[in-house]
Amino acid sequence: MKSIYKLIVLSISLTVLGCENSKSETKTERSTSPLNNQITVSKNQFKQNSMAFGHIEEQTFSMGIKVNGIIDVPPQNKAVVNAITGGYIRTIPLLVGDVVKKGQVLVSIENPEFVQMQQNYMEVKEQLNYLKTEFERQNEMYNENIISKKVFLKAKSEYKTTLAKYNGLKKQLTLVHINTAQVEKGHITSVVNIYAPISGSITKVNVTKGAYVSPTTSILEIIDNEHIHIELSVFEKDIMTIKKDQQILFSIPESSDKTYEAKVYLVGTAIEANRTIKVHGHPNDDDQNFLTGMFVNAEIITDTSLKMTLPETAIINFEDANYVLVLEQENDADFYFKQLKVDIGKTSNGYTELKDTTTLKKTDTIVTQGAFSLIGN
Repeated sequence: MKSIYKLIVLSISLTVLGCENSKSETKTERSTSPLNNQITVSKNQFKQNSMAFGHIEEQTFSMGIKVNGIIDVPPQNKAVVNAITGGYIRTIPLLVGDVVKKGQVLVSIENPEFVQMQQNYMEVKEQLNYLKTEFERQNEMYNENIISKKVFLKAKSEYKTTLAKYNGLKKQLTLVHINTAQVEKGHITSVVNIYAPISGSITKVNVTKGAYVSPTTSILEIIDNEHIHIELSVFEKDIMTIKKDQQILFSIPESSDKTYEAKVYLVGTAIEANRTIKVHGHPNDDDQNFLTGMFVNAEIITDTSLKMTLPETAIINFEDANYVLVLEQENDADFYFKQLKVDIGKTSNGYTELKDTTTLKKTDTIVTQGAFSLIGN
């Protein structure tokens, strides 16, 4: 009986001893494992994944107002071409997109009335020559008291009236681009040319050959893109912060991802019906192929300040929070990182603002590239 009892006691003792040994081994394994929230990366893996280190940097951050607008040109760089006098289109050799120079022939129109205008001009001119001679003769006779003042004044009136009519007809012919010197030589035409009032590109052609045009008809339109500006609409609540020469950053989303620069040139003084004020800006680069009417997204820079930042590739968003990896220690084979939550602000030019830097120091070594594959895994 005693032997059985001794065997039971011995069995229980061995079992207890085995449990204690197991606990001891478990404690030893945990103490040698990485700390909580620590990530281990081998140096070979770090190199193969093109990961990189960096530090907190000071960057100039801009504060501005987001606005929309269009590419436009000043009014003097736009022209609508009309005919001074009605007529039928005889030639119209230009197409939309053609570049023209100021004074270049755009269109020729034909009208029998042009012949009548020139005929009237020549008749009045000949009549004027006679009345001028008669007026000079009557003036001499009046000065010698040969004729009465009444006769002299009648000759003077006829001459002055015809002179005014002559000058009026001459001006009419000049307006429709008929050379009066050629008319006086006997060269009468029924066709006149219309010339470009400005240099630029044809943007609209509204007529065809043979069509009749009146003085109110828009034959074609020209725009000179040499002096492009951007016209922005700023809400009245923001207008007090806008001043001349402030920087403008703008893009044309439908055409390019590139960001262009401009300066505020003019701030409007009238509020539109939609409670906005027009702000005009001049692009810094006039060599771009901007076209009138292009839609632009813009930001008018109203102030700048220095911020503590990290490259935006260092910030990893995971489960609605933002994290960075900070190097904690290393050995010959591995890097050990701790995962820190950060509060961030705006991102500009590849850098993200850190709103709270109490958890990070400028001397901290931070993974700036390749951290995305490590956090949250």
